[in-house]
Amino acid sequence: VQLQASGGGLVQAGGSLRLSCAASGRTFDIYSMGWFRQAPGKEREFVAVISWSGGSTYYADSVKGRFTISRDNAKNTVYLEMNSLKPEDTAVYYCAADHDYSDFMGTRLDYWGQGTLVTVSS
Repeated sequence: VQLQASGGGLVQAGGSLRLSCAASGRTFDIYSMGWFRQAPGKEREFVAVISWSGGSTYYADSVKGRFTISRDNAKNTVYLEMNSLKPEDTAVYYCAADHDYSDFMGTRLDYWGQGTLVTVSS
C-alpha cells in the first residue's frame, strides 16, 4: 500500500483544515487507517484512527471534539477534518495503514505516508 498525504498548510488559530490521504496498491478497505503527528523536537504521537468499515473511531484526548476522521473506501481515501486549530497542533501529519486497529496505539504500523506540514499561527 502506498499512501499520499495532502492538505497541509498555514492557518490562523481557530481556523480549519482538511487533510487527505490517498491509498494505492493493495485493497484499501481491509485496513484500519489513522493519523499521527510529529512536532519539531518531539516524538511522533497518535492523533486518530478509523476501522476498515468506518464504524469505529478513536481520538487522542488533545484533539477530541475538534478533529474528525472519516474514510471513503470507494475513493481509497481517508480524511482528517481539523477545526478550532491551535498553535500546538503545528506538526507534520502522517497517515498510516495497518491490518490491526489496536496497532495504532503504538507506532509500529504496516505502512506510512510521507507527511504533510500543518502550521497554525497565533
